[in-house]
Amino acid sequence: MELKVVLIGFGVVGQGLAEILIRKRGQLKKMLDVSFLIVGICDLMRGSLYDSEGLSLSQVLDSVESTGRIDHCTAAIKGLNAVEMIQQSDARVAVEVTPTDIITAEPAMSHFKAALQTGKHLVTTNKGPTALALHELSQLAHENGVEFLYEGTVMAGTPVLNLAQRFLTGCSFTRIRGILNGTTNYLLSRMEKGFSYDEALQEAQKLGYAESNPTNDVEGFDTLAKVIILANALMGASLQVADVDRSGISEFKVQAVQEASRESARWKLIGEITRNSEGLTARVGPEKTPSADPLYSIAGATNAITFSTDLLEDVTIIGPGAGKTETGFALLTDLLEVCRIEAGSMQSRG
Repeated sequence: MELKVVLIGFGVVGQGLAEILIRKRGQLKKMLDVSFLIVGICDLMRGSLYDSEGLSLSQVLDSVESTGRIDHCTAAIKGLNAVEMIQQSDARVAVEVTPTDIITAEPAMSHFKAALQTGKHLVTTNKGPTALALHELSQLAHENGVEFLYEGTVMAGTPVLNLAQRFLTGCSFTRIRGILNGTTNYLLSRMEKGFSYDEALQEAQKLGYAESNPTNDVEGFDTLAKVIILANALMGASLQVADVDRSGISEFKVQAVQEASRESARWKLIGEITRNSEGLTARVGPEKTPSADPLYSIAGATNAITFSTDLLEDVTIIGPGAGKTETGFALLTDLLEVCRIEAGSMQSRG
């Protein structure tokens, strides 16, 4: 099976997917008889290319590395904006990986709706629209007979949503609780070693763990978006941003972190959803975790999440929550799921 794809956004994550598709092309064809043809790439800062016969990913990656742009490459059509490319292309799938806006969800929301309304499967790592309008978008996908897949919105390639939706089917979740932001976990780990908040932040920025403006991470907005996605996707909630109690770690002092360490505890920025007899509550904030807590040992930029269930008690999954290849892998898993669904649909029609 060959699946045509348009890629909206070609920053770190989009390039990560392109590199994976080049590296894994032979393996995917041999083992699964699957190939992906990228027919369009649109990036606000890097340019736009469309060719129904397919683009050379190697050429596009080389162009980005050498010039910072993609529109020097060969293509039948150049200059389409994202919505035009989605609407006019003959792709079966739109992959949306533009920057996240948790307040307005734009321009990604327009990209999402254009894809679903034109009968294209949508695969994304973009937390903005997914957090703010998951149920609406899922219904739109259903009405148009396509899939809306977003594994990479919570913990990059670590299969959190797949685990919960497939392998924990039949369980009811009483609580979902985790370290969902690698930047803050890295900062707190370094502060435990004696670094001040500012020193740890500067180091994290040099290593690429923190943005030049780290507000979304350190003030808990990134974790908040993931909490909303988890609650709405897995616990039947309809949470909005205002429903989540949020605080961050920017005011944290190294003394508080080291004092916890002397008590055999560690401060972590925790995202948590809890269901009880009174309903569902959600919060994001620093929490002192004791050594018996499964989240206590999660250090550096690693993420982890614990599902508290009625049938299996606590199930914890640990893995990377960000990264070029790691997030690109999440997109690949969703693309392969689209292939599986498409193949099943073809067989049923046959």
